[in-house]
Amino acid sequence: MTARYQVTIVKYGTRQTVRSDVYLNHHLYGEPDGPIGMDYFFWVVRNTERTIVVDTGFSAIGGANRKRTTLIEPAAAFDALGVDRAAGPPVVITHAHYDHIGNLGLFPASPLTVAGAEYAFWTGPYADRTLLHHSVEDEEIASLKQADAEGRLRPFDDEADLAPGVRVIRLGGHTPGQSVVTVETTDGVVLLASDSVHYYEEFERSMPFTQVSGLVDMYAAFERIRTMLATGEVRHLVPGHDPDTLDRFTPVTGPLAGLAATIGEEC
Repeated sequence: MTARYQVTIVKYGTRQTVRSDVYLNHHLYGEPDGPIGMDYFFWVVRNTERTIVVDTGFSAIGGANRKRTTLIEPAAAFDALGVDRAAGPPVVITHAHYDHIGNLGLFPASPLTVAGAEYAFWTGPYADRTLLHHSVEDEEIASLKQADAEGRLRPFDDEADLAPGVRVIRLGGHTPGQSVVTVETTDGVVLLASDSVHYYEEFERSMPFTQVSGLVDMYAAFERIRTMLATGEVRHLVPGHDPDTLDRFTPVTGPLAGLAATIGEEC
């Protein structure tokens, strides 16, 4: 029997911007510009046997450099969830942008699973180009290199089973190694889309995000996710930045009230 998990979605940051800042070539849609919110999340997958962390949020420096608003420090959020950081729980890196790997130092003993294509790009010859480099912090890329030197990096090619009931899949598009995570829960399979889908609207209308390494790959990622939903392979889509996300799932109580929601039950 496949192991089942509870997924916790944690909103730790936010910002306000405009639609032309998030949708690639927004003017081509012939629509007026307007305000739009962007929330920042990480995810925790757990049952009675294991805990898996999916991304670690932006650091204080990474957020300040881009004038992002921190709602709760990720370390405090992990602690509120009872994540034993010192125990070295597995960490999935969906991609290496600043708002997804900013707190890897909180998990100094953890194995880090990342697409090989992602690591190869950010340690390769084009990582310093302005249109790509503005989304990363050099110190955080260095932390990936250090993890590799320590033998903690777990690169994979296209797909990998992280644990029974948890699978990581590289789709590309947003970055060369942009990955998603599927999780078996008591309420069906959850797709943690991360930044393969920033917004529900982005996915529903095939409106690519402004930051993209492979436009055709991004469109193809939308189609693959549509197929996963249509065939019942996936029941719940959880995007990477949509402010509507928490309202679609079960709110938590306690210190993370208003900042987190769950899917499924821990079992």
